[in-house]
Amino acid sequence: MPTPPTPSPLIEDPGTLTDFIMFSQREFLLALSKNLVKRKILFSQFYLLSHIATSSEIRMTDVANKMGRLNRDATDTVDKLQKLELLERYRCLTDRRVIMVRITPKGADLVDEIRSILMALIAKAKGDDK
Repeated sequence: MPTPPTPSPLIEDPGTLTDFIMFSQREFLLALSKNLVKRKILFSQFYLLSHIATSSEIRMTDVANKMGRLNRDATDTVDKLQKLELLERYRCLTDRRVIMVRITPKGADLVDEIRSILMALIAKAKGDDK
């Protein structure tokens, strides 16, 4: 029978893991904030954009549910992201009453760019950037 892998010391010590998570969260939020401010995008707008980036499309009703907001607030957020050409809105082909939203190539590029910045932070924290 194969020997199970030895757990990482980081996982064995809850205090160390907690400190790592808190440090990482702080670093991520600082890096994310700096990059979003440059682009005049709010965190809530980026949160939605990154969520939509994982889907091919999403209904406006689901946008509001994901954001935990009223439909009008979701509409305002999508309006802003559409003006920045990061999202596009269109009517569902099978039910014209339903409004759909999808990310644009420009929006996908932004999510990928921010993701790369955050990945670099992880590599730096792990010591992989030496």
